[in-house]
Amino acid sequence: MSGTGDAHTAHGQPPEEQAPDEQASGGVPGLTRFRQLPLRSRLALLIAVAVAFAVALSAAACWLITRDRLTEQLDTTLSTVDVPGDYVQALGARCAGTPLNVRFQPTPYTIQLVTPSGYVCTSPNKQPIPAQRADEAVADGRLASAVHTTKDENGTPMRVSTVPYRGPLTDIQGNRLAVSVAAPMDQVTDPLNQLALVLLVVAGVGVLGAATAGLWVARAALKPVDRLTAAVEHVARTQDLAIRIPTDGEDEIARLSRSFNAMTAALAASRDLQQQLIADAGHELRTPLTSLRTNIDLLERSERSGRPIPAADKEALLASVKAQMGELAALIGDLQVLSRPPETGTAGGTAAVRVVALHDIVGTALERARLRGPSLTLTADLAPWYVRAEPAALERAVVNLLDNAVKFSPSGGTIEVRLAGGALTVRDDGPGIPPEELPHVFERFWRSPSARSLPGSGLGLSIVARTAEQAGGGVRLRNAPGGGTEALLTLPGAPTPPPDIPERTGTPDAAGAANAAGAAGATGAASATGASGPAGEPRERTEPCERTEPGRTDSGRTDSGEGGTPPGIPPGA
Repeated sequence: MSGTGDAHTAHGQPPEEQAPDEQASGGVPGLTRFRQLPLRSRLALLIAVAVAFAVALSAAACWLITRDRLTEQLDTTLSTVDVPGDYVQALGARCAGTPLNVRFQPTPYTIQLVTPSGYVCTSPNKQPIPAQRADEAVADGRLASAVHTTKDENGTPMRVSTVPYRGPLTDIQGNRLAVSVAAPMDQVTDPLNQLALVLLVVAGVGVLGAATAGLWVARAALKPVDRLTAAVEHVARTQDLAIRIPTDGEDEIARLSRSFNAMTAALAASRDLQQQLIADAGHELRTPLTSLRTNIDLLERSERSGRPIPAADKEALLASVKAQMGELAALIGDLQVLSRPPETGTAGGTAAVRVVALHDIVGTALERARLRGPSLTLTADLAPWYVRAEPAALERAVVNLLDNAVKFSPSGGTIEVRLAGGALTVRDDGPGIPPEELPHVFERFWRSPSARSLPGSGLGLSIVARTAEQAGGGVRLRNAPGGGTEALLTLPGAPTPPPDIPERTGTPDAAGAANAAGAAGATGAASATGASGPAGEPRERTEPCERTEPGRTDSGRTDSGEGGTPPGIPPGA
């Protein structure tokens, strides 16, 4: 095979391929080059083309209208030319070979006689004009008149007006005659040519002016785009998200500038939150890691020195290690909860979402809160309420609300918990929240400046807000009358369970254990750490908070701290 294509292949020359831009434009090189032009040039070119098109249409319309007016004017002039009868008689005699003793006066028109057979008799010193069928029809009496454009024998365009002759003169056969009056078309074409030249010059100047004006307008209109481009390049080059673009007006460029400013502000806020998260997470991780290291070092020194630690102290030491491991796991669990997409939950229709007894969950969380705040007085008024939610997430939200109240309540204070009609109210005797900080309490990683010294990462209330939103409810905080803070969690539901779900009876712990059974796979930290009683003795727990994910709150504490064993080195170790 020795075809051309084979020869190119043999020499290592693949066939030419179209560039991507040319492929996108359908393989039209001109369109590809147009798309490669700067935006200003394209706008100026498009404006020039649009103006040229408009000028061309206007010029063509002007030229055509002028031509029609000039032609009508010439037709009117030809139709009003009076050809005397003596002139027609003399012209007919001259063409018949019997000229009369008549002198023909010069005239700017060509006058000729037309017979029905198409024979013409032309005035002296004029070029004959071949008769047309319309002229013959006028001579034959079939048409009243005829006006048309034709050429004489020299090829000069002529405008001809033919009317019947009413005199006694006839041709040899006795047929009637028609008289044609013609004039050169240069009376129309010369002005039209001059007009076309003027229009061409005006159009050229207009197009050039339009292109120049378009370039200027494009340059002025794209100045905000230049500022926006410079700002984007500055952000990409320096990572400086504090830059803002001035926004004036309500046009598209101003809206784009505002959108860019909003985007950079959101990115800056996100980066600040990430930096704050890193700082908070580092602070939160440092305490349990330091305690773990100290306790493990103590165990290691005991093994190396051969001096055993007393059994009670060793048990307390191991319990502290487990507590710190649970605290680390809880912090990681909170971050995992908040990193899940918002659709995870009721919108996703997962198997974990089911009807749960909110009053049982609150009762279990109250028991937990009493262990965390032994010096506090907790009162509860819980009416039955069933909601459709993820049990583990709902329990975490309720625990976070109560833990938040416990953390900020003074020693000997009172926490009031009330559940009625799907509204869970938690009120404490704490210092309250400054009004300017209330809008930020549910933001992720946000912490009040006055609480920065306390343990916590600012994730607890954001988890509450997320859980409430996924369950179709809401949550808000406000300063209670008389002092303290009041949290209100509202969830849609009913005071009785659906017919296919039996109403639970018994203690809150038993109900809580049933609620937590489906979420046992989410455990980890709390189950691993275990729970200890006030005297440090292990005891069996049935609360859901011991079966599900650790009840991490913004206080940074876990269930394993309930036993009264403080983190760090046990006394006497």
